[in-house]
Amino acid sequence: MLCKLCNQVSERIFERRLLKKYDVAYWQCRNCEFMQTEEPYWLEEAYSSAISDLDLGPVNRAVTGSKMVEGVILAGFDPNAKFVDWGGGYGVFTRLMRDLGYDFYWRDRYCQNLFAKQFVADAGSKYELVTAFEVFEHLVDPMSEIESMLDLASNVFFTTLIPPSRLTNTTEWWYLALEHGQHVSIYSIKSLRFIAEKFGLHLSTDGTMTHLLSRKPFSSVVFKIIAQHHKAASLVRRIQRRKLRNQSLLMQDFRDVTGWTV
Repeated sequence: MLCKLCNQVSERIFERRLLKKYDVAYWQCRNCEFMQTEEPYWLEEAYSSAISDLDLGPVNRAVTGSKMVEGVILAGFDPNAKFVDWGGGYGVFTRLMRDLGYDFYWRDRYCQNLFAKQFVADAGSKYELVTAFEVFEHLVDPMSEIESMLDLASNVFFTTLIPPSRLTNTTEWWYLALEHGQHVSIYSIKSLRFIAEKFGLHLSTDGTMTHLLSRKPFSSVVFKIIAQHHKAASLVRRIQRRKLRNQSLLMQDFRDVTGWTV
């Protein structure tokens, strides 16, 4: 089997039972260490619900993610630009970011937009930054999907968990998500470096969960503080926000949507 990232030879490393009935082989690239399942024929069943009933974290991800993303924007990007949340789910994160004063838009091919219906990303527009929380591990064709993200923006902030150094038949690792079968792509740091080089981008990472592909270099120290130390990141945000005039877009959005003046 060939690697979906670098097209080099992958070797079969173990098998797992997904959805309690499909015995699925996992393959790992000898070159970039990217791990993928065999071709995922079970996905229609796996996505009978766009967000798995076992995923209890969407709201928490939106709240903690908004803090990290605000820190990243203030540290390295134009806070007055437009942004897009890829795989935005119900739109909670997009709404939170707009409430903080950032012009965010939603994009998701599979999930119903409940909280940001009036703020859907335009495929023909350019954005400063794409955010993608817990998306990369779902990608069946990662390089094509990442390229589509980069068509919207030159920078991608995302989360996906880096695996233990060596997974074997006896390793129990919850992030394989055997219960719902939606995690079909697993990345090592080497995999992420390959992606960055392929697209001519710089990689910033906390080495575990949180990563940034950016057109310009981003301070690795600042990135790790923002990703790992929320109290320090909150202080940075408070200091930086004093320099800004941006306020919550909530009332402006209300006026635009309803025509009412409050």
